[in-house]
This record gives sequence, C-alpha cells and structure tokens, in this order.
Amino acid sequence: MSTETAAAADATRAEVCAVACAEAFRGDGEIVAAAVAGFVPMLGSRLARSTFEPGLLTTDGGPSLSAEPVPLGAVAGEVEGWLPFRDHLWLVLNGRRHVVMGPSQIDRFGNTNISCIGDWERPKRQLLGVRGGPGNTLLNTTSYWVPKHSTRVFTEEVDFVSGVGHDRGAYEIRVVVTNLAVLDFATPDRRMRLRSVHPGVTVQQVVESTGFELAVPDEVPESRLPTAEELRIMRDVLDPKGLREREVPS
Repeated sequence: MSTETAAAADATRAEVCAVACAEAFRGDGEIVAAAVAGFVPMLGSRLARSTFEPGLLTTDGGPSLSAEPVPLGAVAGEVEGWLPFRDHLWLVLNGRRHVVMGPSQIDRFGNTNISCIGDWERPKRQLLGVRGGPGNTLLNTTSYWVPKHSTRVFTEEVDFVSGVGHDRGAYEIRVVVTNLAVLDFATPDRRMRLRSVHPGVTVQQVVESTGFELAVPDEVPESRLPTAEELRIMRDVLDPKGLREREVPS
C-alpha cells in the first residue's frame, strides 16, 4: 500500500464529508462560498480554496474577506476586503454566491423546511423561520449539509417550504452531502439521486434512511477519499482542534 493510499484509508467519516463538501465548490471560481450550516461544510469550503479553487472567496464568518482560509474558530489574520451586509445582498441578488444550508426537512425535489414542524397554523415545533431560504434557492447555487441522514429529515413532503426545490423553480441545487452519502439531482425530472456512498456505508442503509424513493443507479461508487495533502491541511492548518469530529463522530 502506498503512503498516499495509507493516509487516505486513515481518513475519518467527518473528513470524507468535508472533502465531499469541498467538491461541491469545484469549478465555482471567484464567488463567495457561504457555508453557514456547520463546521464540516465550512471546512470544506476552506479546503477547496486551499487546494483546487484558489479564486473562491471565503470569509471569517463575518464581514471580512480573508486573504487566506481561516482555521475553524480562529480570528482572521490578513483581511483582503470587506463584505458588509448590503454588499452581501447584492451578491445574492446577482447569483455571485454558493450557499450551503442545513435543512430540517428536505423532499425528493430539494424543497426544504427550516420554519416549523407540523401544521403552520398550529405547529408542533417552531424552527428558525424561512430566513434567506427563498432568495438563496431562487437566485444562487445552493447545496445542503445533513449531519444525520434519517427519514425525519428526508421526508416525502416538507411541512412548510422555506427553500424552493427544482419543481418550484430553484436556480440550482447542486448536492446534498450527509454523514452517509452524497446526493444530487442529475435525473430527467430533477429528483434526488444517490451519487455516492461514503466508505463503510451501503446503498441499502441510505435507502432505508430516506423517507422517499431515491433514484439509485445500477452502480453507486464510493465517495472520494481525501488525499494525504488534504488530510494534512485539514488536520494541521484548517481544523487542528478537530471541530469537524463533533458533527460526524467516528
């Protein structure tokens, strides 16, 4: 076994997920990466910028555009620009952003709910509210991060549409990355498809954890493992505290 292969085999599930999130930004170029759904997608966006997408714009989690990708939980060092809220909204309106959000519910076409569980008039549980979901999904490339893939999240029908799916005119829902798999919408009717399963996960596990019928190809590959260099960057540079493991325990 080569050194590169041995290093990749040592990757944790959280690191595989972070690489899958990084891959979501491949080809985006000079746009803002707004990974607002947790440590893993934030790590993924900064890993993409540190490796194959150097033009990607990443922030310190606030209004500062950082000259270099900022380690998770650290204060930005050199700042190369400012992104006040009014300018951020201009980027949203003009499609110059790729946002990663976290759905409480998502259906087969990518409609998502972060507003309430149960009937709107008398909900069982109040959530965040729609926030930027409608504008994000109608105007920007959107991806989703789900740290615990289950039928509670992947539902036949969402209780309230906060972010629109492909059947309602979404701009582009690129991928859904979960702790089990990577899913996309590369089907004729734009319904959710199983793109890859993470190492150690079976197709059947993903199907049983999804509350609707997935499009499943005849052959489903494993998700890409991180390279030795990507592991070094994640472990030594971008997330030395191991915050990624809090979201996806090994």
